[in-house]
Amino acid sequence: MTQSLRPAAPVSRDTMAYVLAGGRGSRLLELTDVRAKPAVYIGGKMRIIDFALSNALNSGIRRIGVATQYKAHSLIRHLQRGWNFFRMERNESFDILPASQRVSEDQWYAGTADAVYQNIDIIESYDPKYIIILAGDHVYRMDYEVMLQQHVNSGADVTIGCLEVPRAEATGFGVMAVDDNDRIVSFVEKPAVPPSIPGQPDKSLASMGIYVFETKFLIDQLKRDAADSSSDRDFGKDIIPYLVKNAKAIAHRFAKSCVRSPMEPASYWRDVGTVDAYWEANIDLTDVVPELDIYDTNWPIWTHGEITPPAKFVHDEEGRRGQAVASLVSGGCIVSGSSIYKTLLFTRVRVNSYATLEEAVVLPGVNIGRYSRLKKVVIDRGVNIPEGLVVGEDPVFDAKRFRRTEGGVCLITQRMIDKIGK
Repeated sequence: MTQSLRPAAPVSRDTMAYVLAGGRGSRLLELTDVRAKPAVYIGGKMRIIDFALSNALNSGIRRIGVATQYKAHSLIRHLQRGWNFFRMERNESFDILPASQRVSEDQWYAGTADAVYQNIDIIESYDPKYIIILAGDHVYRMDYEVMLQQHVNSGADVTIGCLEVPRAEATGFGVMAVDDNDRIVSFVEKPAVPPSIPGQPDKSLASMGIYVFETKFLIDQLKRDAADSSSDRDFGKDIIPYLVKNAKAIAHRFAKSCVRSPMEPASYWRDVGTVDAYWEANIDLTDVVPELDIYDTNWPIWTHGEITPPAKFVHDEEGRRGQAVASLVSGGCIVSGSSIYKTLLFTRVRVNSYATLEEAVVLPGVNIGRYSRLKKVVIDRGVNIPEGLVVGEDPVFDAKRFRRTEGGVCLITQRMIDKIGK
């Protein structure tokens, strides 16, 4: 059974989830040239945003809003196809909220807080008692009901989701100093010297970008912030530091509400914000016992169920055998007389004869040419790999043709392929 500390009386019925999904994700380089970070593919068939949305749905929340902004077409199309099953007659709602100059004719979403402020009228029309603000670009499984219950029971003005991270690694996060009762006494963005957790000198509490409020209280704070001409209109920079000083802010530790199957050895949370982190999170799924169990039917990750035929493996002769070892192969794929090892194929990928793939993350619709040898690569959607292409054996040569990361991963796009030989 999935582990959960959920109490009996659900607060989720009176809660709206508001997902901030407008981020550029520039550290993912060309992967976000045509899509926002929350719309980036992950795990064979999902998008990154599906994790936050699935957590909300599985937690019992039936009112969800998604604020979009940067290169949102791919994300909006995915949400329309995969998340259109909410029904008004069941008191459910799913709103896609693009930046649309609703406050003024020259103002898009100026920050994360402004992305909520500009849609206050929509939130008020549903009249939720509580609201949970979520980032749409992290990979994790969490029962928000546990966090909501803590918020109600503690009498907090804001409850902030937190990760326990090694203190030496906390410099890249918003970090909270707490007292012995987990009341937040200070909040610092990316501190050079992160504060430690009481009794745990080598650990710090890092913000997950998850906040719970009573809706009326949040709206009052957003209006106050909007009237401040010096504000950046941001939760992490403005709203949260103000509330830490002037209200009751409580930390909620992720370990208390993390959903784990019996197969998962530890709590799992990832910010797949770089190409190296993105490649690693996908390749990790090929392990015999992966750190993230996407096969757990007790807490499924919902997504758009694309209709595809079964994966197919053809040819069985020496040197030309369709085979996959320690790999994930999605529907519609054809592995034709080729070999893949520790590789993740998204839908409708074709790997042609005599090709070999190792530690490859291959997005939908890619065609791998014959005799290709590809190792430690991420291949963007729809790329046609030419016959005989070799990547992963000569770092210097690879870096001249493709985007090669510090971790040695090569990102390949069609534009890079088209430039070869020119």
